[in-house]
Amino acid sequence: MGCHMYNKYSLKSDDGKNNLCGKKIKEYRLSLQPPVTQQMLAEELQRKGLEMDRYIILRIEKGERYVSDIELKAIADALGVSTEYLLS
Repeated sequence: MGCHMYNKYSLKSDDGKNNLCGKKIKEYRLSLQPPVTQQMLAEELQRKGLEMDRYIILRIEKGERYVSDIELKAIADALGVSTEYLLS
């Protein structure tokens, strides 16, 4: 295949991160007016039934934590974007 976004010998992206969506989550979260804090996002995810705190959001955005498909869907819903957008 042409351009890929992951290393075929490990579960890491080409840049060594543990997820593909963290950078996009941070960029979009901060682009909102007013910007959404990590704490605000974590609280919204908790209302949706996910056990998330600000530290988990930080680790996701830094690419230090894997993100399940269920978590990705909930984060996309909380931010009002598609999962495809967060993976692009």
